[in-house]
Amino acid sequence: MRRRCRSAAVMEGGTVCEVIASNNPSFAEGDIVLAHTGWQTHALSDGRGLHKIDPKLGPVSTAVGVLGMPGMTAYTGLLEIGKPQPGENRRRGGGLRRGRLGGRANRQDQGRARRRHRRRQGKCDYVKRELGFDDCLDHRDPDLAAKLKEACPKGIDVYFENVGGAVFEAVFPLLNTFARIPVCGLIAQYNDTEAKVPKWASSMMRSVLTKRMTIRGFIVRDFAARHADFLRDMSQWVREGKVKHREFVTEGLDSAPGAFMGLLKGANFGKQLVRVGPDRA
Repeated sequence: MRRRCRSAAVMEGGTVCEVIASNNPSFAEGDIVLAHTGWQTHALSDGRGLHKIDPKLGPVSTAVGVLGMPGMTAYTGLLEIGKPQPGENRRRGGGLRRGRLGGRANRQDQGRARRRHRRRQGKCDYVKRELGFDDCLDHRDPDLAAKLKEACPKGIDVYFENVGGAVFEAVFPLLNTFARIPVCGLIAQYNDTEAKVPKWASSMMRSVLTKRMTIRGFIVRDFAARHADFLRDMSQWVREGKVKHREFVTEGLDSAPGAFMGLLKGANFGKQLVRVGPDRA
């Protein structure tokens, strides 16, 4: 029997790296750079795709978190598409960073934490006590739709979607007229093997029409021109404590597979990071 073998490749992933030797005039030994070198302890680069990190903005680990692509996704999706207004009710499908950023507009907020049973209460307590949310719901709760309706008696004006599935189905009936829905992910459906059109799709589109909703999918690079604004604003908000973030760090490259699987199960409490070299905070 013959087997078709695929060539080995490094597992992809964003990385914060220290330059330990360089023949490139743009980078010197000791520079800290943002790269996409993946799951490995050392890598060679011709300099393309590397970006120097300014340690003055914050701990260098934040370059793959609150001051990196995830943070900019929250910043641009919420401010460019969601456009929250004072007095509006905003909900987001997952992630503490988007929730806290949205909370800066003095609105009622509802948060949802993704976690295993033993971590549920701890994460919801953090969302309400530390991040200032009015409520926090568990997406695994069989009564999610009813509890969400109770938590949002005036409906929802902005819904930041990165989950899909049952969460979206619970949220959609509560969306108000002129609601805005930035869509940056659909993690509940990533493993679907075939495209399925739900039975309620036609009624959903009717609601989009009659309520004049705005639903817009986006990739963070769509707003590349806002990167300087993002770094200026977000780094200042983090320094002032107006935006809070957490990191969940595991040690050593060997821990990466377990960390990745734990991430999908909600075992992490904060941005999942794997430290494979000396700390350069």
